[in-house]
Amino acid sequence: MTSNWIPVHCTRQTLPAVAIVWLWLGAIAVAQPPGNNDAPKAQITPATQAAVDRALVWLADRQQDDGSLGSGGYRGNVAVTALGGLAMMSGGSTPDRGPYGRQVSRCADYLLANTQESGFIIVHEGRSHGPMYGHGFATLMLAECYGMTERPELRAKLAKSVALIVGAQNDAGGWRYEPKRHDADLSVTVCQIMALRAARNAGIAVPGETIDRCVAYVLSCRNDDDGGFFYQLPEGESRFALTAAGVVALHSVGKPDDATIGRAIDRGLAFQMKKIPEPGVVRKVSHYYYGHYYAAIAAWQTGGTSWERWYPAVRDELLSRQREDGSWMDPICPEYATAMACIILQLPNNYLPIFQR
Repeated sequence: MTSNWIPVHCTRQTLPAVAIVWLWLGAIAVAQPPGNNDAPKAQITPATQAAVDRALVWLADRQQDDGSLGSGGYRGNVAVTALGGLAMMSGGSTPDRGPYGRQVSRCADYLLANTQESGFIIVHEGRSHGPMYGHGFATLMLAECYGMTERPELRAKLAKSVALIVGAQNDAGGWRYEPKRHDADLSVTVCQIMALRAARNAGIAVPGETIDRCVAYVLSCRNDDDGGFFYQLPEGESRFALTAAGVVALHSVGKPDDATIGRAIDRGLAFQMKKIPEPGVVRKVSHYYYGHYYAAIAAWQTGGTSWERWYPAVRDELLSRQREDGSWMDPICPEYATAMACIILQLPNNYLPIFQR
């Protein structure tokens, strides 16, 4: 297989709720406003928008003086900070533009300030058990910011962070908690492929071999019997969150005509749809917000009936879980849960290139 990713370049926005994406097809550039489909946006009901508005106010108020987000053991965590920035960008804000432009810029400042000479984006005091998660989400947010701002240091540090990901890929084609080539798991691997896709969209070079080896690893983590995906080789039990993440990874590689990938996406999505939220039905979902973040993206990128069924179901469940102060709660920290919920609820806006179909 040979990677055929098409780079998508973001220009700086002139209106806070409008993003212009340039799709370079050979020598022809086509301008396309990503939020131009009113049908999906209609799914963001007035109650949903009100919930998001309250949540973003809460999230902005929780930003620390250094630009970071997170609390408790995750105070200053780069993944939580990046997800918070992406939540605000999902509503149309970009660095220094839009209602949360200043907060988005401060999130990016924090990530850039904590990019090591090696390219590793990490804050040791706010690290989780898997710092490559943080690096992946941080790289994703910086890639989404690149092209929306004229800051020259952003490209240089983004390129270094991408190079670190490429260099840390192990022989099987995946990644693990640390930037080392010893081991791999599907969860961390999906985080890196999303970051690489976003970087490639922004015009940062990513080797095709890196993508092809990653695809091979993701495909190796699927169960032939039920179509679901498991955590780590040699083999394991299919899980909802990992299956959703696997489907997103395969969507992200940009190979819609590959029969093997297409079948894996179809079967993975069928497994996911068995876990659709239902009123009055309590489902035990490990890593709830992580799982629904990927599940919503998987349904959105697939479109059609999958999205039409999934979004209203998860939307209504999330609204029922929102707390009085506008936040959502998770054992990691409320900033993490609130950012994830806001990203999910705002997917129909279609403002961020990484989530576009």
